[in-house]
Amino acid sequence: MEAKAILKNARIAPRKVSIVLDLIRGKDLDVAMATVKHTPKAASEYLVKLLGSAAANAENNHNMDKNNLYVSECFVCPGPTMKRIMPRAQGRAYRILKRTSHITVVLKEKE
Repeated sequence: MEAKAILKNARIAPRKVSIVLDLIRGKDLDVAMATVKHTPKAASEYLVKLLGSAAANAENNHNMDKNNLYVSECFVCPGPTMKRIMPRAQGRAYRILKRTSHITVVLKEKE
């Protein structure tokens, strides 16, 4: 049995999120939560909430024991990109890409 939590359209670039996801992949829920809370990255705020949500889904929807959970899968996919314009010299305009992310965390129970 697995419990899943998905965050769509998070206003952070996927490459910034993947750095933190690589730290918690395959770890126990308690260790993963502690790692994310003490990592000074912008993606940590999103991942603390997402891990908490996945743990709550496991406990309430699937009757899994919270102490036996581990992060079996976690990945990030690029979401829609917002395109903005930055005025530059001599009437030119440069494009700014504000990237978004779809973050997925899957928890499983140890046998």
